[in-house]
Amino acid sequence: MYYYLSQPPYFVLFAGFFAALTCGAAFAGTLKLIVQRWLSDRAKVNNLRMQTGRLLVPFLGMTVGVCFFLSSGLEIFGFTSWLAYVVAVPMTILLSLLVWLQLGSMLSLIERKGFQAALDIDSWQ
Repeated sequence: MYYYLSQPPYFVLFAGFFAALTCGAAFAGTLKLIVQRWLSDRAKVNNLRMQTGRLLVPFLGMTVGVCFFLSSGLEIFGFTSWLAYVVAVPMTILLSLLVWLQLGSMLSLIERKGFQAALDIDSWQ
């Protein structure tokens, strides 16, 4: 028996993409603002990790948008609705957790050793 979707969730696909895109822009702007403030007042701002709490809301919005985008994309390609969410939710949570941990690691490295240490990581061969 084949499963045919009478109306694919194109609206959810575009809404998830739009949410991820706008929250990603807010995330990038907030991160730039935090880093600029940290560079200008390094003596005053001792703990960069305390300021990253403001990054959590745009990051969660980006994560939810990606989850809806991925699940609706799977539905368009023939997955049932529940199976699409069973695949999309754990994948999105795992990837977003890994990205958040990597961001925290990079920010703590920058806080300890400065921006030159982060640039040296990129030049490793």
